[in-house]
Amino acid sequence: MILGRRSLIAGSAALLAGCDTVIQQPAARRILFLGEDMHRGLQRALVNRNALAPEFTGAERSPFFRPNGTRDPGTSEYAALQAGKFADWRLQVGGLVAQPLSLSLSDLGAFPQRVQITRHDCVEGWSAIAKWQGPKLGDVLKAAGMRDAARYIVFTCADLYGGAPYYESIDLVDAFHPQTILAWALNDRFLPVMNGAPCRLRVERQLGYKHAKYLMRVEAVASLDGIGKGKGGYWEDNVDYDWYAGI
Repeated sequence: MILGRRSLIAGSAALLAGCDTVIQQPAARRILFLGEDMHRGLQRALVNRNALAPEFTGAERSPFFRPNGTRDPGTSEYAALQAGKFADWRLQVGGLVAQPLSLSLSDLGAFPQRVQITRHDCVEGWSAIAKWQGPKLGDVLKAAGMRDAARYIVFTCADLYGGAPYYESIDLVDAFHPQTILAWALNDRFLPVMNGAPCRLRVERQLGYKHAKYLMRVEAVASLDGIGKGKGGYWEDNVDYDWYAGI
C-alpha cells in the first residue's frame, strides 16, 4: 500500500513536540519527509495549482482552533502593539514593487474582502476547520505595483526564532491564488494572539507551517538566495522541511 502525504504526516506526529520544536535527529527528518521529492514532482506535474481548496459550511467548523507554532511573540515591541490593540501596527509591503505600502488594519479592511471556511492541516498531524476573512494577497500586491522581476513573496514576522524574525515564502502561483489571503479575522472576530494577531497569511493549498503568523512585512523578491540560508523559510532552512508544502 502506498501511503499518502497526510498518512505520513500523521504517522510522524509522534516524533514532534510541536511545530516550534526543531528536530535534531537526521532519522526523524528522513521519516517525516519520506517520499517528498516524488510527491512534489508528481503534484507540480499533475495537479492544477489554481484549483480551490475544499470549503466548508459554518456548521462544520471545529469547536476550537488550536495554535500552531508560536503562541505569543513575547517581545517588548509586540507587547506594545498588543497593548494599543494594534492601532499602531503597520504591514510593510515592499521589495520589487513600484509603490511601497504601509497598511493598518483599517487599510486591510478597506480592500475587497474574501471570507472562506477552510481546513488547516498541520505538520503535527492535526487538522481544524475555521472561518477566515481578509483581503486577497494578490489584490494587495497589485496595489503596490509588483515589478516584472519578482518571482517570490517573502513574509517576515514579529515572532523570533534564535533571536531573528520568523520568515516564510511562496511563489507567485500561490501568491495570486484566490484563497491566499491576509487574514485579520478568525470565526468573525479579530485574530487572537495565539492564532497570529493582528494578521496572518492563509495559503490554503499548503500545510500549516507555510501560513506565517504575526505578519510585519511582505516583500517581493527575484530570488530566495538571500533569504535566510536560501531555502525560503525558517523550517526549510533549519529542519529540512519541504519548501513546497502543497496538499
